[in-house]
Amino acid sequence: MPMRLRSLVTVSQGLVRRLLPRRVRVRLTLLYGVLFVASGVVLLAITNLLVARTPANLVLVKNRGGEPVLSPGADGRLYLGYPEANSSVQLNDITQQLRDQALRQHEIEMDHLLVQSGIALAIMAVIAIVLGWLVAGRVLRPLRTMTGSIQRISARNVHERLAVVGPADELKDLADTVDGLLGRLETALDSHKRFVANAAHELRTPLTLEHALLEESLIDRDATRESFRSNFERLLAISEQQARLLESLLTLSSSERGLDRREPLDLAAVAEEVVEASRPEAGPRRVRIETTIGPAEASGDTALVQRLVANLVDNAMGYNTPGGRVEITTRTDAGRAVVAVANTGPKVPPDQVEQLFEPFQRLGRTAGDGHHGLGLSIVRAIATAHDAVISAHARPGGGLVIEVSFPPRTGPLQRGLEFAQLDDDPAIR
Repeated sequence: MPMRLRSLVTVSQGLVRRLLPRRVRVRLTLLYGVLFVASGVVLLAITNLLVARTPANLVLVKNRGGEPVLSPGADGRLYLGYPEANSSVQLNDITQQLRDQALRQHEIEMDHLLVQSGIALAIMAVIAIVLGWLVAGRVLRPLRTMTGSIQRISARNVHERLAVVGPADELKDLADTVDGLLGRLETALDSHKRFVANAAHELRTPLTLEHALLEESLIDRDATRESFRSNFERLLAISEQQARLLESLLTLSSSERGLDRREPLDLAAVAEEVVEASRPEAGPRRVRIETTIGPAEASGDTALVQRLVANLVDNAMGYNTPGGRVEITTRTDAGRAVVAVANTGPKVPPDQVEQLFEPFQRLGRTAGDGHHGLGLSIVRAIATAHDAVISAHARPGGGLVIEVSFPPRTGPLQRGLEFAQLDDDPAIR
């Protein structure tokens, strides 16, 4: 029985959805018409009720001279009449007949009033439906205009805007919201185009070099085992470089999609693991790593956070000077877990700090050094996925200070990217 009842409900709902008009203008017209008819019915009901309650049992008999008097009737009611020339003749019979006639006339008038009111209501209902159709069309005209404009906008002309002018009403707010969405979409498309172009450029160079090495090995009739081995070693190095580039691209893509799960983590433990893994590489680069590790509990994806810290440390060592240093700090500040990486190195123009977080930006370096310019862009994507705040500062003596502040495990989430110039920071001197 419950299954049959649910089936009937489902069928009824489907039938109702099919019977309802799909056009908003038709629905608005029906709504206007129903509201008018309902209001008219209530108004006529109130009018008829008030008219029906009008007393119709008071009869006035006019005769020559005399003043009207109230006379008791046989039924105990009082009747108003005029006596004839000082006589005391009661007018019960006459007034009763007149009263009955007045009641019948009142009933007839009420019937006529009801019929005429119904006819008037029907006529006004038709007029209300016509007016509702016109008003609904006028109200929906800006929406149709905006719909047509949006349908004409594509990837080729995404720069166009609705630019609706008029009073600051709901339609204007909707148009402004759509314009804002188009602006963000245009920015995202431009960024995507630049990313694809840069990625294609980064991949074209090693592919061209691989092709040249293979072609050289094939057409060189005097090639020896040593030359083949040298070419194969270069091909292997190029292949590893491409693999790192593809891994970085995949990490960037997965980070921009957001987090699938969150788990408790401690930035202190993550930083210590990254430092231990980076010390063997710091020796050949003649870079000293210094740490100030404090508890910093956060939540997120441990693997992505570890990649974030590793990219910061790798960037700090790669863009450094011989004999320079890298300082790694973890702490808790106002309930937020913070990891900071500072390095010495060449001076960074403050107006180019933000540019470093864009893909394939190297600040004066080339792709031949093994850096693809994706490290900080991956850091930004991972931080955004964790609702973390990045603060990047250019050091006056050279190098950068980058802080990533994660929200508390149980607190309001924030999101953002801030850039500023650091005049002097004694903590990193």
